[in-house]
Amino acid sequence: MSVMVETANLLADRINNLEESATLAMSKKSRELAAQGHKVINLSIGEPDFKTPKHICEAAKQAIDNGFHAYTPVAGIPELRKVISEKFKRDNNIDWKPENVIVSTGAKHSLANALAVMVNPGDEVIIFAPYWVSYSEMVKLAEGTSVILEGAFDNDFKVTPEQLEAAITDKTKVVMYASPNNPTGSVYSEAELRAIAAVIEKHENVFVLADEIYEYINFREEGHFSIGSIPAIKERVITVNGMAKGFAMTGWRIGFIGAAKWIVDGIDKLQGQVTSGTNSIAQRASVVAWDDMTAPETMKRAYLVRRDLVIGLLKEIPGFKVNVPEGAFYAFPDVSYYFGKTDGEVIINNSDDLSMWLLEKAFVATVGGGSFGAPNCIRISTAASDEALKEAVARIKAAVETLK
Repeated sequence: MSVMVETANLLADRINNLEESATLAMSKKSRELAAQGHKVINLSIGEPDFKTPKHICEAAKQAIDNGFHAYTPVAGIPELRKVISEKFKRDNNIDWKPENVIVSTGAKHSLANALAVMVNPGDEVIIFAPYWVSYSEMVKLAEGTSVILEGAFDNDFKVTPEQLEAAITDKTKVVMYASPNNPTGSVYSEAELRAIAAVIEKHENVFVLADEIYEYINFREEGHFSIGSIPAIKERVITVNGMAKGFAMTGWRIGFIGAAKWIVDGIDKLQGQVTSGTNSIAQRASVVAWDDMTAPETMKRAYLVRRDLVIGLLKEIPGFKVNVPEGAFYAFPDVSYYFGKTDGEVIINNSDDLSMWLLEKAFVATVGGGSFGAPNCIRISTAASDEALKEAVARIKAAVETLK
């Protein structure tokens, strides 16, 4: 006689211990409600609403027509690694050769690869919070321990050098952060990153994993600054970037890393056993991306207009505390004013509750801040039309007015 076994128990512990991506979960719920006929405005996912620039698409078509269909080198085609090396020198003041570059299947893949090759069981990874939802789960998969440092709302959610110094222990291996940041849109200035680098410099066994995927969506007048450009710690900085956000190439799945050659070689070894080289057509298309920066500049200007629109509207909602993001395409208001309030049926205990309630009551999809390490906030993507954003915030305002 067979015994019924709970199927989850048959899965590996590393999977059972993994949290589902909050952003993808909200998008899934949004699609389900839309399929039922509800007019859902989905502001839960971080995806540009622009099309990939034409010159990139044309390069992809040409690659197909030319029969560029075969397996590619694990680290990426030479032409793309060369172009990325030049991009690092030109845009980031980081002098990496093509051999210091490895191309992966999206920046998400690049981040996971970097942690997998750098972190041993028990190693500590300091994560600046608020952070992108997958960071801590990637650390978990690498069998490391996440140490969360929370940036204060009054400091635009940014972690200070003093906080970092106090958190470093003899188990610290990696410091991980994003600038511009997802979910807050905050941007670390050159002065702030130099101060953080000064702390890192004193700890010779600590590395930095810098997520710069939103580099081209930066509204600061001084522009983007890469911590990897600081000579004293250059060899200990792993810079991650990709094509998704700046070039509206989310589905093309091209990410890349610039790092010391021994780190790149380690990632090459791992990637060779897991995915091999990434998509040949997407790589060939990416080679020409930087030839014309008109589209990224146009998109940035549009995101700035939308930021100002949404922030202005959110400030009109009683109880919402709003900072002004300096990059990316998100608003991240503190909504703790509504904790403990109810519509007579549902009690709002935290931002995750409020986010789900807004989806079910107002049909506006946002993401609760709990998964970002900021349980008082919700993330609202501004990568949507002006009309959709106006309607979404109007629905949110009308809905929360019913909470007492």
